[in-house]
Amino acid sequence: MPKIIKKMDLILKYFPDLSDIQRSQFFALYDLYFEWNAKINVVSRKDIEELYLRHVLHALGIAKIQTFSDGTEILDVGTVGGFPGIPLAILYPNCDFHLVDSINKKLKVVNAVAQGLGLTNVETTHSRVEVIDAQFDFIVSRAVTAMPTFVDWVKTKVKKESKHELKNGILYLKGGDLSEELKDFPKAKWYPLTDYFQEPFFETKKVVHLPLKYKP
Repeated sequence: MPKIIKKMDLILKYFPDLSDIQRSQFFALYDLYFEWNAKINVVSRKDIEELYLRHVLHALGIAKIQTFSDGTEILDVGTVGGFPGIPLAILYPNCDFHLVDSINKKLKVVNAVAQGLGLTNVETTHSRVEVIDAQFDFIVSRAVTAMPTFVDWVKTKVKKESKHELKNGILYLKGGDLSEELKDFPKAKWYPLTDYFQEPFFETKKVVHLPLKYKP
C-alpha cells in the first residue's frame, strides 16, 4: 500500500487541487488496472508498476495544454485501456468523454474501470472511428497512427464553435521528432511535456495541437 501512495504523490505533485473524490478515484486506478490487466492485457506488464507515470500522468499532460470548460465533449480515439480518456474524465467530471476502440475486449476493461470509479461521464463505442456520427470540441489520442492518417479519420468530427483558448481540433500525445510527420500541417503546434513535468520519462514526449475546420 505505501508504494501506491508514493505513486499517487506523483499526480498530486502536479495536480494538487484535486477534490477528495478525485483523489480517491486516482488512487483506485492502480488496483483496478492491476486486476483487469491480469485478465486482458491493456498495459504492458512491465509498465503496470509505472502506471501513474507512464499512463496516468502522461494522459494528464493534455490538461496542462488545455483546461476543458464544463460541458466540453471529447472523443478519445483508439483508447485501448482508457488512455488518455479515463484520467481526463476523472479530472473533468463535468465534461463528456466518448472512448472508441476497434477491439472490444479492450473496452471491456475500460467499462469495468469506469464503473469501478463511479464515472458517469464516460461512454464507449466498439467501432472504427470513421463510423462515429457525431462532432466534438476536441479529439484526443495517444499515438495510434501518423498524423496524416489520423486527420483523415477524424476530419469531419469537430464542432464549428470553439469555446476554449485553443481552437477545436486534435490534442495528440506523441513522442520523438515530429518535424517530418507534421510538415504538411503548418497550423500544428507541439508542446514539450518537459515544460510541465520534471521526470526523465517526458524528455521526448509532446502534446500536439492541430486545429481542424468544421466540415458539415
